[in-house]
Amino acid sequence: MNWKQALEDYRMYLTIERGLSENSIQNYILDVHALQYFLINEKIEESPTDCSLDSVQKFIYETAKILSPHTQARRLSGLRSFFDYLIFESYRTSNPTDLIEAPKLGRKLPDVLSTEEIELMINQINLSHPQGQRNRAILEILYGSGIRVSELTNLSLSNLFFEEDMIRVHGKGNKQRLVPMGGISKEFLEEYITETRKNQKISVKDKDIVFLNRRGNGLTRQMIFTLIKDLAIKANVKKQVGPHTFRHSFATHLLENGADLRTIQILMGHESITTTEIYTHLDTQHLRSVIERFHPRTKS
Repeated sequence: MNWKQALEDYRMYLTIERGLSENSIQNYILDVHALQYFLINEKIEESPTDCSLDSVQKFIYETAKILSPHTQARRLSGLRSFFDYLIFESYRTSNPTDLIEAPKLGRKLPDVLSTEEIELMINQINLSHPQGQRNRAILEILYGSGIRVSELTNLSLSNLFFEEDMIRVHGKGNKQRLVPMGGISKEFLEEYITETRKNQKISVKDKDIVFLNRRGNGLTRQMIFTLIKDLAIKANVKKQVGPHTFRHSFATHLLENGADLRTIQILMGHESITTTEIYTHLDTQHLRSVIERFHPRTKS
């Protein structure tokens, strides 16, 4: 089996068997491509079925010189998945990455915006601008429902249920979940759809997509990122702010106001509760106040 055939089969496996998004699939494929190109450059003639531990170790060692520990760990994970697939299909009997230790990663807590900072950013939006209603609706949905930016850009009209105040979201691995539509989110979303969007000339392929650019095409993730960066600068918010910051803020503010982790896990679409548990580390002041309020040993 050569590299081209292995990657074609692997892509099919990631698409059909694992149901991953195109973005995730592309990242997995790029990890394997990087190893393949390394072997070519080093004149190491090994196929996917006989690629050795020694070759993979050399590849990891060389890339460690230029990649961050986080990127190294992700790349190693991608290669491990590829060789596991080859074992699953009986092309190999062992995984050359099994004996390679991933770099130790510190747990980086995400930046979270305060409600005041969120209001400051929202107040920078000029609603009289042709895209003002759209931009306000975008921020309200990101913060009010906690969805991912990829889920936002793929959001369709057919998945909005205004009578029930719910949004159906297609998350990672094409898994679906329902998230509530807050009152403020609903208000600005309806205004955008009925007053701005309906007066646009919309491309046929994006006729069901909610958020559109001036040419009537769906927005990209980079467009959302740029919008939020610009608003943060105008609001003089000094934190590292992107679309995911609103998702982190959504979860953190729910936790601070008494929501339980299991509910937050469902709303966020986390497969594992351990992913959601990171939010318990974000606000030590809030956690301290909970202990002082409810634990019997804090009372003199």
